[in-house]
Amino acid sequence: MPQSIDDLIAALKEVGYFADRRLATAVFLALQLGRPLLLEGEPGVGKTELAKALSQVLARPMIRLQCFDGMEQREALYEWNYTAQLLHMRALEGQPNSSASEIERAVYDQRFLIARPLLQALQAPQPGAVLLVDEVDRADEPFEAFLLEYLGEYQVSIPEMGTVSAAHKPITILTSNRTRELNDAVKRRCLYHWLDYPDRERELAIVRARVPQAADALTAQVAQVVGQLRSMPFSNAFQRAPGIAESVDWAKALVALDTLVVDPEVIQDTAGILFKQRDDIAAMSQAFALDVLEAAAQHAQDAQYTSNTA
Repeated sequence: MPQSIDDLIAALKEVGYFADRRLATAVFLALQLGRPLLLEGEPGVGKTELAKALSQVLARPMIRLQCFDGMEQREALYEWNYTAQLLHMRALEGQPNSSASEIERAVYDQRFLIARPLLQALQAPQPGAVLLVDEVDRADEPFEAFLLEYLGEYQVSIPEMGTVSAAHKPITILTSNRTRELNDAVKRRCLYHWLDYPDRERELAIVRARVPQAADALTAQVAQVVGQLRSMPFSNAFQRAPGIAESVDWAKALVALDTLVVDPEVIQDTAGILFKQRDDIAAMSQAFALDVLEAAAQHAQDAQYTSNTA
């Protein structure tokens, strides 16, 4: 377990995750206080990747609960293996000394229980697991209410078994793209952090680490262009700005194309890597791309001037 915020930043960096100090502070406090951490932010800012990185840093297995509309409790917690129960029940019925109550107890044995992510996290052996409750905003509101016992007490109630408490408290990360507002009761049980897009220097470090074969000049241009696409006034032209994953994929694509310098034609031809909406791709004309490149170059020049005169 990292002993300080600086230790945590360094440990995350070693596994390829570049956290700023505010995010690292939130994670450090979640670890120290044993509280779930709720991360909200635009898609593609690194919320899910943080859980994966923590799993590596803490040497704990990661268990993922991917939320979706209409998800039922049995898909998150547990369900019984009805086929095996039925076969076992039929076998017991053939034995003359088996009573109805004995048969009922037997079919609810642990061996017929299929543990789903929440139960797996609670039953994980030492040192415990990292549980990622991904895109919790996609689940229904009743499912949020179902999560409260787990988030507050690290336990769940199973009618046939009673209360199951955590053998070792799982590190729990919840993510939300904020497609809807989460219930206050969920937020009260979690530490909260809004995760924004990285600044240029952090994005540069991420792309360098993930695409080491890219030349420095190309990596810098990727970070500059993506940064401009997320900022005003260019971001107004798109439904969704590129995330970190898209900037990394774009750098890999440019390397695959043997691109040395990004120009408007390259941006237009590879827009399908940066954007996933037809209208967004159509908006990336060569004239628009030229404006983005000029703005990116000017921003880089201004940043260099500020650095030299500081």
